[in-house]
Amino acid sequence: MDILVLDLRRVSDAADFFVIASGTSDTHVRTLAERTLEAIESAGGHAHHVEGVPAGRWALLDLVTIVVHVFHPTLRQYYQLERLWSDAPVLSTELVG
Repeated sequence: MDILVLDLRRVSDAADFFVIASGTSDTHVRTLAERTLEAIESAGGHAHHVEGVPAGRWALLDLVTIVVHVFHPTLRQYYQLERLWSDAPVLSTELVG
């Protein structure tokens, strides 16, 4: 839900893109993160670092140039990454598919 892609290429060296999404529950967040990892691996990629998947509150999938954040809605509202990175252009979520 509420998928947002931030283009960080001109504002940070941390990554090229942040993908930010919300699940509806801990189980949903965990499942979204697990399925995303499966899709990445089936396409021949791999995550450099993964955090938070078992807890299901905030999953972070670091793919080096792309960092995927899947939040429980309360944590997404609390951390407000969109606000913290407000100087990064937002790409169309139509690209996410």
